Amino acid sequence: MKIVVLDGHALNPGDLSWEGLRAIGELQVFDRTPEDQIVARAQDAEIVLTNKTHLSAETLRQLKKIRYIGVLATGYDNVDVRVARELGITVTNVPTYGTASVGQFTFALLLELCHHVGLHSEATRAGEWSRSQDFSFWKTPLIELAGKTIGIVGMGRIGWRVAEIAVAFEMRVVASDEVKRPVPAWPGFQWYEVDELLAHSDVVSLHCPLLPQTQGIINARSLAKMKPSAFLINTSRGPLVVEQDLADALNSGRLAGAALDVLSSEPPTADNPLLRAKNCIVTPHIAWATKEARTRLLEAAVANLQAFVDGHPVNLVN
Repeated sequence: MKIVVLDGHALNPGDLSWEGLRAIGELQVFDRTPEDQIVARAQDAEIVLTNKTHLSAETLRQLKKIRYIGVLATGYDNVDVRVARELGITVTNVPTYGTASVGQFTFALLLELCHHVGLHSEATRAGEWSRSQDFSFWKTPLIELAGKTIGIVGMGRIGWRVAEIAVAFEMRVVASDEVKRPVPAWPGFQWYEVDELLAHSDVVSLHCPLLPQTQGIINARSLAKMKPSAFLINTSRGPLVVEQDLADALNSGRLAGAALDVLSSEPPTADNPLLRAKNCIVTPHIAWATKEARTRLLEAAVANLQAFVDGHPVNLVN
């Protein structure tokens, strides 16, 4: 059984082991695969693993031997799962590996917006503190989170973890989700529709999947409902945000700040408006990428494949 990993470098740049997959079949790992080389590289494979390489309907129809696609991530919008189902191809994902890391990174972004630690460290190293007449100085307003309201759009595993961290910071949590699970007795918690959540929140954090109904959920109309003092955080999927609309809101002072770990095109084009927007932090899609999370991801991908081989597939998405 031939196994092909189309884009293994992001998951394993050399600090993890592929031996778990080698124990299951003949393994070939490509660091990256351009779209025009997918069919050539995977045409003899029964098993294909992909992180972000796009497997379109046209591509899937050309891969005659493929029986299983393992998505090396939680989101699986890079695979045409409907066509995969039609072709009898099993598709799985890894839903839980990054919960702790993404929750932690969400607050790393938020705390940077509140304190601009990097900016103040650079100023100090440049001698500004040494030249100051005072024992303390700050270049931006400093913001305390206690008592603020965080609105979480998407209360899956990661959204739930972010809520737990927010409660530890003494924030009030409100949330929007189609599935309204029972929640602990968090002080002041409420379920809202998205528009209500935007209007009531000091921080809005996106943790919903990219679906037709969520694409562009943050746009000029929805941004206008947010407080001018509010922050927007996105560690989910870039296309949830209409980037020019967000840049316009930031540059005009209509929104106080934003921090995004994901963009609509990755890597971004040089003219992406958010790369030059005021008080906008952009990081290169790294919330998921701690070694601990990547280790769990690879182990889970191996377990998913072994379960498929054994005849009882798990973590199915189609």
